[in-house]
Amino acid sequence: MQFVDEANIRVEAGRGGNGVASFRREKYIPFGGPNGGDGGDGGSIYLIADRNINTLIDFRYTRDYKAQNGQAGMGQQKTGRAGQDLIIPVPEGTIVRDIDTQEMIGDLVDHGQKLLVAHGGRHGLGNIHFKSSTNRTPRQCTPGEPGDERNLGLELSVLADVGLLGLPNAGKSSLITAVSAARPKVANYPFTTLYPNLGVVRVSPESSFVIADIPGLIEGASEGAGLGVQFLKHLSRTGLLLHVVDIAPMDEMDPVESVRVIEKELEKYSDALAGKERWLVLNKTDLLLEEEANELCDQIVERLNWTGPVFAISAVNRVGTDDLVKEVAYGLEQNRLKAQETSVEE
Repeated sequence: MQFVDEANIRVEAGRGGNGVASFRREKYIPFGGPNGGDGGDGGSIYLIADRNINTLIDFRYTRDYKAQNGQAGMGQQKTGRAGQDLIIPVPEGTIVRDIDTQEMIGDLVDHGQKLLVAHGGRHGLGNIHFKSSTNRTPRQCTPGEPGDERNLGLELSVLADVGLLGLPNAGKSSLITAVSAARPKVANYPFTTLYPNLGVVRVSPESSFVIADIPGLIEGASEGAGLGVQFLKHLSRTGLLLHVVDIAPMDEMDPVESVRVIEKELEKYSDALAGKERWLVLNKTDLLLEEEANELCDQIVERLNWTGPVFAISAVNRVGTDDLVKEVAYGLEQNRLKAQETSVEE
């Protein structure tokens, strides 16, 4: 299935039904009076988060959505039937904006969460409402009101606890394959990952977290080079970033320089993403002798002046991945506890 993370749609709520002007007509009751009923309310449009959907591809083919109109009122004070609401399922993590005003309408993150995006029009009133002591045969009634019309921008930002970051061919797909049930394409050439992949990492029966792998970045990504930074938004919700580095790249690029390239692109994208907690994962240690790999890893850490956690692994051989997973799970739990303490204090 093609991965689509942005779409524009137009929604139009249903129009309210018109009220009606009618009068009671029965045998032996010459002056029955008004009995016109109200119209029905127009149907509204809601978006609902659905965990079984993971792309906005459907909105590329269907862009216009209209709810049902309310029915007109009838005589004998009968109210018209209300228009049926239209409920549109979207993936969890969908951000909804009004294109015309740039207003953020809502953020659907939990399964079953509903968001009203277009309110149905109010019903019209029948002439029964205009009866008075001085106006016993009112002939006026009101039309139904039109429903809301909006142009909406939908943007999917995947929900994950941990995000993988790195240059193409750094081994991110191999890592997510090693630690989860996700099976992204893995090959010995750049840009094998063309869209985000999610995997659930189970540390124990009671502990798990979600990890996200996005396409690799290259220098100049913020100007559109390579796949650009269009997928960086999928890391905005993560609590922790794992910066995966190839310590023995085929093009012989300096691993330290590769880290600097990604850091610059993060800073250009947003201060918030650049400021997220980031751990260094030195990958492909299997390509060197153990002593050489250890020495090279120490040099990389020293040249970077890296003060955060560092892990040397071989994702292909799954060496060091268990320790990495356990530390990530522990770190996420500590972050949750800190967040709870902060919220209590506030």
